[in-house]
Amino acid sequence: MNQIDDDSQQQQGDLDSQQQVDLPMVAPPDRKVLAEEKKWLTSLEDAPITKRWGAFLRRGGPGYLQSSLTLGGGTAAATLMAGGAFGYQLLWVAPLSMLLGMAVLSAVAHQTLSTGQRPLAAIRQHAGPFYAFAFIAGAVLSSVIWHFAQYALAAAAIQDIGAVTGVRIGWGGGLLVLAWAIIWSSTYGRSPKLLKLFERSMQVMVWLIVLCFAAVVVKTGISDPGAFFAGFIPGSIGETFSPVDDASKSVDALSIVVAGLAAAIGANMVFLYPYSLLARGWGKEHRSLAKFDLFAGMFVPYLLTTTLIVVAAASTFGPDGIPFPGKGFKPIDAAKILGSTFGTGTSRILFDLGLLGMVTSSITMHMVCCGFAACETLGWKVGSKQFRLACLLPTPGVLGAFYWSDMAIWIAVPTTILTGFLLPAVYIGILKMQRSKKYLGADRPEGTRAMLWQGAILLATLVLSTFLIWKTATALPGWIEKLTG
Repeated sequence: MNQIDDDSQQQQGDLDSQQQVDLPMVAPPDRKVLAEEKKWLTSLEDAPITKRWGAFLRRGGPGYLQSSLTLGGGTAAATLMAGGAFGYQLLWVAPLSMLLGMAVLSAVAHQTLSTGQRPLAAIRQHAGPFYAFAFIAGAVLSSVIWHFAQYALAAAAIQDIGAVTGVRIGWGGGLLVLAWAIIWSSTYGRSPKLLKLFERSMQVMVWLIVLCFAAVVVKTGISDPGAFFAGFIPGSIGETFSPVDDASKSVDALSIVVAGLAAAIGANMVFLYPYSLLARGWGKEHRSLAKFDLFAGMFVPYLLTTTLIVVAAASTFGPDGIPFPGKGFKPIDAAKILGSTFGTGTSRILFDLGLLGMVTSSITMHMVCCGFAACETLGWKVGSKQFRLACLLPTPGVLGAFYWSDMAIWIAVPTTILTGFLLPAVYIGILKMQRSKKYLGADRPEGTRAMLWQGAILLATLVLSTFLIWKTATALPGWIEKLTG
């Protein structure tokens, strides 16, 4: 009996050691719980699709982390500018961007869960060192660069809440957001229970964001239902890029489209996602769950939030509304204008809370992303003291709350475009991995399914690259003129 117990303990120790090799963690997932979960997933394979989806809804998690990361300042800026300047005409940008991004992330999930390998090492080996560099550099740079704009938007929202309530918050608002992000990001990976709590908190945050903007739209309503539904169908370039009034001609629709494409899926999202899967201990049995989780936890909240923001902005700055201020548009102005439109501070506060929820969740996930990047590069354990220190890497971005809180929201658009240049190389690396027989073995997709999947990734790469090159080419003469005086 003792021998059996010793063997069982040794087997458990081997499993724990393997998990440490695959993804070094202070508190790896409970192997017994994982085994039960995999058995449960296997039992659902032949169940009716409605039963499977209902069960999957109760077990998701990593998809909501992606929502928390993508529903930030870039998304808010692109959708506010789109709705304010072009009404419902650019509603198609957000869902198209996210669908293309989902094709990439679903491939990442398939690769990671099929092989169990840590992504950075796998990309370096099977795609090449250049793609590995783009993978991790893109994650860190996009997280750090975006931190400044996130804090600027957070400070603006907090200041406006103070203006409505009569409570003077001032520069302390940025510090409050920083304190929340540090405390909450430091819980990631310290224990399985805290990991689950962290993911649940992000899930709650995502739906609170949706509810805040939904409440605003209930007040505004949809001014033109026909134009609303037509807005989800891309029209001709001339029709789609037609501003709603002369004042919005200072806003470049092409920039908004590019920003929308880049804001939907960032380089830090592509990096963080597979590691969040490994941190949960997910494997081959979780592949269907992961794909459904991307749809329910990322696509649906993103589609709802972006649509609601566009509707709110379009209702405020529509043909019968207030003239759109163009590139000088600030988030605090949007909240004030919404408040004056409804004649009450309630909608204004709800709008601010929705915006604050977006940037706060993104700030937290930026920090977690940098923690993962440091651990993967330096061999530290996720959840360790070193991990928590690495999460502080983007914190200089809090300066955005002090020096740029009155910054026009337009600044977030070129910021998103800048970080978007890091994405095509990452996408190509993922495409090479998806085609690699050496890497995926028997799990490499074949036939029509493979062609559709790889075609979607290639399309996402081409669309983003084309828009980025197009935007740069059209803006370059103006940049040169400014530099040469």
